[in-house]
Amino acid sequence: MKLVTAAALLLTLPVAAGPLTQIPKAADGHPDLSGVWQAVNTAHWNLEPHTSAYPAVIELGAQFAVPPGLGVVDGGTIPYLPAARAERDKHFVNRIADDPEGKCYLGGVPRSTYMPYPFQILQNTRDVIMVYQYATGFRRVYVDGKDEAPLNAWMGWSNGHWEGSTFVVEVTGLNGQTWLDRAGNYFSDNAKVTERYTLTSPNHMRYEATIEDPTVFSKPWTIRMPLYRIVDDDYRLLEFKCEPYAEEKIYGHLRKPVPPASGGSK
Repeated sequence: MKLVTAAALLLTLPVAAGPLTQIPKAADGHPDLSGVWQAVNTAHWNLEPHTSAYPAVIELGAQFAVPPGLGVVDGGTIPYLPAARAERDKHFVNRIADDPEGKCYLGGVPRSTYMPYPFQILQNTRDVIMVYQYATGFRRVYVDGKDEAPLNAWMGWSNGHWEGSTFVVEVTGLNGQTWLDRAGNYFSDNAKVTERYTLTSPNHMRYEATIEDPTVFSKPWTIRMPLYRIVDDDYRLLEFKCEPYAEEKIYGHLRKPVPPASGGSK
């Protein structure tokens, strides 16, 4: 009886947080986001909930079939304006030819975060650098930056600031040519993306991105997902320069036809 009482008492006592639950801190006292991270979900195929599906090219078989997913959109559905939804549907039909990923164009923001490749965060008090394995993408976030984008670009212009333990990044100057996933979801060059990075444990981070674009959507909307720190021994980003794989897709139609070889006897 005494053992049972003691055990019950132990269950009610507060448990001291050990070193595994402590959020790592940078030299300036902010959470240390540095490390290599990766999303593990199906947002890369479709941000919205979706069932499993045949690959876009049926001959590719199960290796390239679309896995099912619960979606990462807050509320489940992206609030497209009617004309924009029709444009998204057109993208889906033509996704093999038109998806910028197939042409090795940069993934943009937020797509680069949840593509099936790792990315690395390097952090100091002045800048936060994000390096992406896919297409050797690169992004510089200006901490407490106020400048506006000098021109539109694939990865946009990123100004960041801390709100308590969350690193908030406002991204503008996007060129509107990126897609948000392989299903053809998209926004225009009027879009603003507000990202929120919050460490929830030493090896887990909550990622949120709110997208505003009144020319495409009826209201702002948010995606949310966990990111996982890669803790493999001696792990590092490796080069994935995909340009050579895209040359035939982009420029193959410009190749001169090869004349048939002459043959036969005179």
